[in-house]
Amino acid sequence: MSYLRFEKALMTNLEESLPRELLRTNRSGAYSCSTIVDCNTRKYHGLLVVPVPELDDENHVLLSSLDVTVMQHGAEFNLGLHKYQGNNFSPKGHKYIRGFECDTVPTTLYRVGGVVLKKEVMFQHYEDRILIRYTLEDAHSPTTLRFRPFLAFRSVRQFTHENSTASRAYKEIDNGISTCMYAGYPDLYMQFSKENQFVFMPDWYRGIEYPKEQERGYASNEDLYVPGYFEMNIKKGESIVFAASTSQIKASTLKKLFDHEMELRSPRDNFMHTLINAAHQFHNREANDDRYILAGYPWFKCRARDTFISLPGLTLSIKEQDYFELVMKTAERGLREFMEGKPLSVKIYEMEKPDVLLWAVWAIQQYAKEVGKPQCLKMYGKLLQDMVAFIENGNHPNLTLEENGLLHTEGKNEAVTWMNSTANGRPVVPRTGYIVEFNALWYNALRFSASMAAEKQDTKLAEHLEKLAESCKTSFLNTFLNEYGYLFDYVDGNMMDWSVRPNMIFAAALDYSPLSTEQKKSVLDICTRELLTPKGLRSLSPKSGGYNPMYVGPQTQRDYAYHQGTAWPWLCGFYMEACLKLYKRTRLSFINRQMVGYEDEMYQLCIGTIPELFDGNPPFKGRGAMSFAMNVAEILRTQNLLEKYQY
Repeated sequence: MSYLRFEKALMTNLEESLPRELLRTNRSGAYSCSTIVDCNTRKYHGLLVVPVPELDDENHVLLSSLDVTVMQHGAEFNLGLHKYQGNNFSPKGHKYIRGFECDTVPTTLYRVGGVVLKKEVMFQHYEDRILIRYTLEDAHSPTTLRFRPFLAFRSVRQFTHENSTASRAYKEIDNGISTCMYAGYPDLYMQFSKENQFVFMPDWYRGIEYPKEQERGYASNEDLYVPGYFEMNIKKGESIVFAASTSQIKASTLKKLFDHEMELRSPRDNFMHTLINAAHQFHNREANDDRYILAGYPWFKCRARDTFISLPGLTLSIKEQDYFELVMKTAERGLREFMEGKPLSVKIYEMEKPDVLLWAVWAIQQYAKEVGKPQCLKMYGKLLQDMVAFIENGNHPNLTLEENGLLHTEGKNEAVTWMNSTANGRPVVPRTGYIVEFNALWYNALRFSASMAAEKQDTKLAEHLEKLAESCKTSFLNTFLNEYGYLFDYVDGNMMDWSVRPNMIFAAALDYSPLSTEQKKSVLDICTRELLTPKGLRSLSPKSGGYNPMYVGPQTQRDYAYHQGTAWPWLCGFYMEACLKLYKRTRLSFINRQMVGYEDEMYQLCIGTIPELFDGNPPFKGRGAMSFAMNVAEILRTQNLLEKYQY
């Protein structure tokens, strides 16, 4: 029995199948994404979505979808599905679906009378090429297939509409055609493994609607251009491979290419293997061999904070130390350029955020735990020392080490923490002054750096860092710990934020903490009572003012809810780490139950991965970006921690 499998009853019920999305990526940032019934519901959906660096820094939808029609005895059965205005669906090809599974590659089985057609979709690893294999499993009479491509040639943030500027020109190539709708775009090459007839019949399909954009308060309609259709006969047992790409390929090699790519795929036959597959989807390799971690799909790029938080979970937790080192090689260049005041040569955004260096230290600390301090010193000892010195010497433009040993940040006018939503140009959560997780991370960084200095027998540096850490610890307790047993979220002069937020969990979870064991347990208890959900920690307690747990509605409404009660799985990774450190094996069953809530998500919003956030109230529905690196990473890191405590 397949792990990721959906039966006919669910597939033919659009209320159940349309909310479920499917994402396939390659290593260049390109992707293929739609719903499990191949009906696009977002402007970000498309069969071939690729970066076009010559135009901008966005992804672009070239091929929106491909409708296949089965023809027998003069009768036509279109297996496509599109939503048009007025809640009209056409041509309703989902009613022919008999099953769907996604263990190796997404596979859909259609039955039309006596015809059984299997469709398998694959995105090539290192090329911007989508491959689809159609196999005629059964047929009792001659069968013909007709393929109709829907073209967009637009940014994922825009729509295309019928116009006279779009080029209708095309060239016949090896078993297919190439075409380009607008200047500046690459040619789109559509080819088949079998000889076919292309019939030029240009038309615009008008008023296609994307309900996910409607939900988010955006425009939601567009027109798509169809240049014509491909037609060919197919015999029982025969397979035909379709390829759409920004480069031409020899058509006779398509079947072998599909088989080769299939061999490279790891099965998604259980929760852990599915998460590992999701982790690999965030890998990004540039032409100059720089390596990155994308923050999420479909709209996030590589962000510095996200990179360092997610890197250990996405690599070290699954025994992929080599990819950690490749990403850190690129990231170190960016970190040094930032510290030296040079323009960045890396494509990592938000490097200037004040907690980025602190999270980079944390990531290196996880590497040291995995490979040992001697190897870590060899790889990152100098970088670690330079980052801590950079902060201590006051070189960061928005991070000041005060005389009391705490780090101070200005965040009134600009969102500087991970709680970064803004409205009307101002932070929704204006965290400023002494910020709790910044200083927990700073204490951890000082103690870890001191231990590394001791490892290389630099006694003077180790003693200096320990002294800084002691000063930080004393002030941390005096500043953040309140009489109710939890930590202020931030303190700015005489203003103390009493809101119960999850950022205090880091002080209980990090390897080096300024808190005593009893203080950690108190923090953990508050988080358990007021913040814990089956999908992560809430960003704000329901008992605190401004609680807004439902991430729905137009942009402004969602901005005000983003960090005001929504639940985030990545925070729960640190919560569960604190549980294990404080209570050891006695909490194993509790944490295993918590993991069940994440395994359920393998079948929900985006098949086989974890979305950006969840509503803070039942039924804790997944929202935001369909796949989010930090969430996948922390669940993997928790799984790894669980294994260490179980054995």
